[in-house]
Amino acid sequence: MLLSGSWTIYRRELAGLFLGPLAYVLLGLALFVNGQYFTVYLKEVSGEVTDALTLSGGVSVVYWILMVVLPPLVTMRMVSEESRSGMLELLLTSPVSDAAVVAGKLVAAVTFMAVLWSSNLFYGLLCHFLGTAPDWPALLVMFAGSVLVSALLCAIGLCCSAATSTPILAAFLGLVANVVLLSVPYLAGQLGLGERHWLVRTLSEVDLVSRHAASFMRGVLDSRHLAFFLAWTVFFAFVTTRLIESRRWKT
Repeated sequence: MLLSGSWTIYRRELAGLFLGPLAYVLLGLALFVNGQYFTVYLKEVSGEVTDALTLSGGVSVVYWILMVVLPPLVTMRMVSEESRSGMLELLLTSPVSDAAVVAGKLVAAVTFMAVLWSSNLFYGLLCHFLGTAPDWPALLVMFAGSVLVSALLCAIGLCCSAATSTPILAAFLGLVANVVLLSVPYLAGQLGLGERHWLVRTLSEVDLVSRHAASFMRGVLDSRHLAFFLAWTVFFAFVTTRLIESRRWKT
């Protein structure tokens, strides 16, 4: 099968993430920041739990800063470090397809990010037990949205990791790519071509923040936005597969 062996790759990568110090540093930092801002938002909205979770789970600038920075750091070593150490060549000579390698690594990175964003579910559960239940369907949809956005940005980070043999450079390239992707709608507005120009409209379609807010932050699973994130995640996973395949031919 095309993805035969992806489960083995997934378990290996996930173990590597949670057995390394970087993962716990990132988790600790993200959970501390999320916890601090959740309490701040809870005071700002006069105890409205769902509104506070909405702010900390997709609306605030802090959320998007974490979303831009963390995926490249999680994925930076997945291919580049193995390429530098020679482990990638050994992996590519094993009976595992390139697609299985990419799928296993990508799902492991997304699982890590899902664990990180599950802190909002924990805050909701805590408030529920304290007597103020959040809007659970909306909260679960928001969590799903965070996972989908993370999947896209992890796919971009994995692509950058496959393009170089230096983890730090891979993280830098992923960070720059994420910043550019989030800046596309703003840059489209600065072209001075008018809102109805085809180029402005095309660039405006690539608006992660607006798509995330229009669907997941409203507690609605819109198929258009769902397809957008899934399609682009698959595209970058495909590019990563082709990059790894080019390395296979060099072994």
